Amino acid sequence: MTETYLAQPDLGFIAQIRGLGGDTLKKCYQCATCSVACPISPENSPFPRKEMIAASWGLKDRLIKNGDIWLCHNCGDCTDLCPRGAAPGDVLAAIRAAAITEYAQPKALAKAVNDPKKLPWLLGIPAIWFAILAYITMAQSDVMTKIFNVFGIAWSHAHEGVIAQANFFSTWFVDLTFVPLATAVVIIFLLSLRRFITDIHENAVMEGKTDKKNIDYKSLVQALVKTVPTILKHEKFNECETNKERATPHMMVLFSFIGLFIVTGIFFFVLYVFQTPGPYSQLNPVKWLGNIAGVALVIGSGLMIKSRLDNKDQVSTYKDWYILGIVFALGVTGMLTQMARLAHLEWTSYILYYLHLIAIFNLFAFLPFSKMAHLVYRTTAMAYAEYSNRK
Repeated sequence: MTETYLAQPDLGFIAQIRGLGGDTLKKCYQCATCSVACPISPENSPFPRKEMIAASWGLKDRLIKNGDIWLCHNCGDCTDLCPRGAAPGDVLAAIRAAAITEYAQPKALAKAVNDPKKLPWLLGIPAIWFAILAYITMAQSDVMTKIFNVFGIAWSHAHEGVIAQANFFSTWFVDLTFVPLATAVVIIFLLSLRRFITDIHENAVMEGKTDKKNIDYKSLVQALVKTVPTILKHEKFNECETNKERATPHMMVLFSFIGLFIVTGIFFFVLYVFQTPGPYSQLNPVKWLGNIAGVALVIGSGLMIKSRLDNKDQVSTYKDWYILGIVFALGVTGMLTQMARLAHLEWTSYILYYLHLIAIFNLFAFLPFSKMAHLVYRTTAMAYAEYSNRK
């Protein structure tokens, strides 16, 4: 008995994909060169040919729920060998951008993050917020110090006579901004991932990519553990040929974020548990790690920007430049803030720290809605591929 599937083309979705950088989509004539050329495509139901067909037909559900769009690392091998210049890598990148918007909540914020007209708002709102916090910190410093001293708590977390960013932005205000923000981001991702995992499993069963009818979450977590070394070593990037050099800057940015996360966690613990405020000595090993990670972030993101500027064949859209700009600004303002402080340029250091906080806000507040969400969705998709034995 032959099964019948009802195709429901979404012309709006086709237009969306083309607007997100997949404008070469209709050049594809389904020769399958892309699936043959891709060095990381699984033998079982390989990509990206089937994704190109589904995109041409506007089959939104088949694509958004497809975990294979996240296995693609847009290395460029398929695009390089495509006889019609259909650029499958760019099309899949566009589909991933659409998927991020689809899974993120609220969707209005996701659309705003990918709309260049909304950039002044994305930068302006945190700019106003941190300006208010700076005013309160400086205007109320004496009053709040007396109140907090009653409870034996340091208000400014800074030494008198020492240039410290806490004198301009109270550490309490900064943490009361970012801790709830980080919590909200985690909750958004957890809610999105629950639906995402269900969807990619449903798609895998429908396309015959797995014979597992139900998801075993314990085994999925075990697969995730196995996948982490592959991600850390960027093995998939290294299998590519056309843009193999992208692996190094990507690794630099990834490990710099890991290093900065560790440094932030340690100093957060030291500050609130041992009540030891900064600034900390440059001879502190944790400070060494922070400085190395900061330099790696600037160099890595700078190389990624250079690569996009040099590669005229790769499509670069606003979503790409937005996240690259934020990451680069984060690294540069962080390093310059410290350099200005060490050079005893007090207000220069404070202003740079103000810009640094705006960059941090944009990176983390909009993490579930920007291209940085790849870190979560691609990791999950790779873990699912390991779980379902797709090699």
